[in-house]
Amino acid sequence: MDTRFLESFVEVSEHGSLAEAARRLGITPAAVAQRIRALEAELGCRLLTRAGRVVQPTEAGFAILARSRTFLREIRDLRTVAAAPATAGELTVGAVSTAITGLVPQILNEVIAEYPRVQVYIEPATSIELYSKVLDGDLDAAILVQPRFPLPKTCELHTLRREALVLIAPASVDSRDPYQLLRTQPFVRYDRKHWGGRLADNYLKTTGIVPAERFELDSLEAIAVMVDRGLGISLVPDWAPPWPAGLSLIKIPVAAAAYERRIGLMSLRSSPRLRLIRAFTEAALRMTQPSPGPLTREA
Repeated sequence: MDTRFLESFVEVSEHGSLAEAARRLGITPAAVAQRIRALEAELGCRLLTRAGRVVQPTEAGFAILARSRTFLREIRDLRTVAAAPATAGELTVGAVSTAITGLVPQILNEVIAEYPRVQVYIEPATSIELYSKVLDGDLDAAILVQPRFPLPKTCELHTLRREALVLIAPASVDSRDPYQLLRTQPFVRYDRKHWGGRLADNYLKTTGIVPAERFELDSLEAIAVMVDRGLGISLVPDWAPPWPAGLSLIKIPVAAAAYERRIGLMSLRSSPRLRLIRAFTEAALRMTQPSPGPLTREA
């Protein structure tokens, strides 16, 4: 059995879409569909069915889904063990969207240069989703917004970047007083389901400001574009560039360090791919901190 067929089945099952599975696997939807058909032919049963716009597992598909995930993890572990003592093998790392564009490329350049036999797969998701996937062992590590609660002792966390909370407004506004702008201008809110969005919400509650809310969005890039178009102002973390091109915005710092968003690299302390995780972590710290020195772990 070709493990790529199982991988395609798991991706479609988890995301409910051939197109999304294809995007994450880096192939075409037609290729995903072909892999699924080949797997169904080999197993002699139908594994997926369409319910409206969503593709979901059949009863037989659900029966093999958990074992398929476990089998794929074990295959990756075997490859890592077989590559010992060399630093080689596959590593699956999750990342929030702003980290994928602002931090991941330079980290991957460093990893490729120093460890050419390490294959890194990047999975985009929200911080809440990434946190759960690391704990469940579905990801080896994740670059995410650090939670404000203590992590389990089985995890370790390395801070890669600190992002101040800033008010962004169209460059055409007259005032540079953040409190006046928040009280008088329409407000585009960063989604409170995200940990970064909760920081902005906590700041507003602490200061007693109730802005004239117009929209609530889960994409920082989209918020920046809307502010540029004059649809309001917003409170966002000053995320790692690049920001969307061609924007005419001002950034006004509004809060102390208590409201900064910290981007960290989270992983489990015990893993068959611990050597690869360490290599990735060292590369991440070298590329995001001037002089990281020894690893500083946060429990």
